[in-house]
This record gives sequence, C-alpha cells and structure tokens, in this order.
Amino acid sequence: MKPIIAVTMGDPCGVGPEIAIKAIASRKVLAVADPVIVGDGALLRIVAEKLGLRPAATRRIRDFPVLDPNTIKPGRPTKRSGTAMLLYVEKAVRMVLDKEAAAVVTGPINKAAAKKAGFAWPGHTEYIAHLTDTKDFRMMLGGTDLKVVLVTIHEPIKSVPSLITTSAVLKSIRITNDSFKRDFGLTCPRIAVAGLNPHAGEGGVMGDEDGTIIAPAVRKARKTGINATGPLPADTLFYRAARKKEFDVVLCMYHDQGLGPLKLLHFEDGINCTLGLPIIRTSVDHGTAYDIAWQGRAGHESLVNAIIIAAQMAKRRDRR
Repeated sequence: MKPIIAVTMGDPCGVGPEIAIKAIASRKVLAVADPVIVGDGALLRIVAEKLGLRPAATRRIRDFPVLDPNTIKPGRPTKRSGTAMLLYVEKAVRMVLDKEAAAVVTGPINKAAAKKAGFAWPGHTEYIAHLTDTKDFRMMLGGTDLKVVLVTIHEPIKSVPSLITTSAVLKSIRITNDSFKRDFGLTCPRIAVAGLNPHAGEGGVMGDEDGTIIAPAVRKARKTGINATGPLPADTLFYRAARKKEFDVVLCMYHDQGLGPLKLLHFEDGINCTLGLPIIRTSVDHGTAYDIAWQGRAGHESLVNAIIIAAQMAKRRDRR
C-alpha cells in the first residue's frame, strides 16, 4: 500500500499551486505515493485551466476554501494569502499527527507574505517544530551528490559564532546520525563536520572555535560509536563529500556555508528535510518565484523528489 503524502499548496500567489498540480500527476510520484494537495480547490482549478494542466490531478485535493480565488493575483501576496498558506501547513501537519497521512511535503512560502499574516517564526522549519512541540531539530538539504545539515539555520552571520557551542554541535551530530539511520537506511552514517573558520582554524591561527568547541563535540560523538570526522576545512570538504564520496552528509555551522555548495549542485532538484521531528517533513528547496508564478515556467523536479523521498522515509519508518 502506497503512503498518503500531504502536499501543501504553498503561497497561492507563487509557483506553489502549479508545481503541486504537476508533481502529484507525475508517474514517478504515483509509483511510490498517494499524494494529496492541501490547499484551495477552486484556485487550483483556476491555475490548472489557465496553464492547460491535467484536470484529473486537481481531484486529489484536501480542500480548505478560505480564499476568494478572484482576488488572488500571481506575484501579489496579501495578508489573506499569507494566512491561507500558513493554514495549509497547519492542516497538513495535523493530518500526519492524526494518522490521516504518512508525511507532509511543503510547497514554497514567502516570509514577507507570512509576516503580513502575523507569522512569528523565522521560517517553515521552525513553525513545524512549534506545531509538533519539537525543541531539538535540524534542517537537512540535499540531492544525490550532496547532503548538508545545519547547526544554525536562519541566523545573521554576526550571531553565528556565539551560537556554535560544543553542546549544539554534539546535538546536531546525534540528530543527524539518528535520522540518517532511521530515515535514510544507513547503518553507520559517515558524518563530516565542517570547521567554522578558514582552514578549520589552522591550529588556532585563524580562530580557536574549531579546536576548543567543535573538535570536543566530534570526540564525544565518536566515543559513543558515531562515525563523525572533523572539524574539516570547508574549502575542500564539499569536494570530498560530493565528488570523492568520502562522506554521506556534511554538518555545516551556518546557513550559507552549506547551502552555497548544495545549491550549486542541486538548485533544481534539491530537497529540504527537517530532522528530529516526530513526523516526516520534506520540502522544496526554492522559493515562491513570484516573477514566474502561474506562467507554466516553474520546474517541479524539487517537489517531485521531496514527495518521493518522503514516501521512502515513510516506508522505512513503517518497517521499523
């Protein structure tokens, strides 16, 4: 039996509606999952008709008609559209918690639009952690060639050094190890831990955080049997992980350290996955793309991959 996957429509004014319609009609998706769009049925049908997309796909909808579709314009978010996209996330998460679905896959939202609706969290990840009452979670982004996990997520670069503690790094290593064993089927994940400073501090010459904070976390993790290595210089680490295949995942200290290399390799097909949640949540690895919304130009590869990976994770959890 294929797992039911709740796919949120994302921002109604962005590319979310069209990529959701395309993705749930994908043969690759339907081979492994039973996808359902969580969103506004009337608006989805308007977008499908406008773009000449297969109308059959729009029957796979968990309808929450909170919008007046005639007032929603592509690329022009409003407070009401922001409220709607947050509702879709809440309802999809509730479906999984109530065992009506095996996983939630989120479409793209826009933080500025969400703020208009009173959104108080930095992003999707933090909001879903709140909805599931989860304190310890991490963001993983990846594709076939590279997977990265972040110790800090949406933090200003000036705040990062103070947030890199031995406890935070060790907790990140443990969450990564547990998640890759449970959800990605690896018996002993090879975790590379990136240094914070250039050349991983080069013996303290370029900063002492690598030696005094990150290295102790790696040692503690290894003592418990976790296959973690580091801190390693980030300027060569991603080559070793993506091209030489020496590691299964790279633990990065801050957002752009990991997402720069990741998006270079997987800009179109990368996915986002939240580790440490009691539910399975994956997502696209791109934004709302207001400039091309409802034009039929948005690629849906990332959403297809996010649904497929969510289905694979659900089957592994079910077997366990």
